[in-house]
Amino acid sequence: MSEQTIDILLIDDHPLLRKGLAQLINEEDGLHVIAEAGSGEAGLEAAIKLEPDLILLDLNMKGMDGLETLKSMRAADVDSKVIVLTVSEHREDVAAMFRAGADGYLLKDMEPEDLLLRIGDAARGKLVVDDRLAEVLASLLRPEQEQEDRLELLTSKEREVLHLIAEGLANKMIGRKLSISEGTVKVHVKRLLKKLGVRSRVEAAVWVLRKQTADDVLG
Repeated sequence: MSEQTIDILLIDDHPLLRKGLAQLINEEDGLHVIAEAGSGEAGLEAAIKLEPDLILLDLNMKGMDGLETLKSMRAADVDSKVIVLTVSEHREDVAAMFRAGADGYLLKDMEPEDLLLRIGDAARGKLVVDDRLAEVLASLLRPEQEQEDRLELLTSKEREVLHLIAEGLANKMIGRKLSISEGTVKVHVKRLLKKLGVRSRVEAAVWVLRKQTADDVLG
């Protein structure tokens, strides 16, 4: 087993799919499914109680769907990485889930080996997107000049927090790096999101990464 095990919560209303995913994931060193939930309501309760490292979340569920579940988790300050695992390739769904705070968006028909690789990437702080949807995400989150100007509104501490968000660090780790409390980090995050005019830390992170790439190209 690896030194650090990634604890995973599965939220999907299809029992057979959950069981199959759990079996696949638990056979991989360093990955462990600590709980399964068959509804958004149960998933939200488990996420708050267990604080898993990563959550695999279905989008189209009866009752409380994936979008509502994700919004509720972020509102409850659930800091876990959340990967949407769905059949939907609709641009609107991709946009809505990332703007609600998703850390990845994968399709259910992907190869199992690829899924395991992407889970590992997400746990290490990388944004994971199905290759078929990369262009859609890029077009949704392309930085505009207005946001470029808004960067000047950030304090030095907010800029530090922003760049650590882009590195994939959770609030707790950001607090340790900057020697401030997790609560203070959350305040900085809310303020910088408002100043940049973005709706989630993922949207802010992708914007920073795209800006860095553009700067590198321009020399």
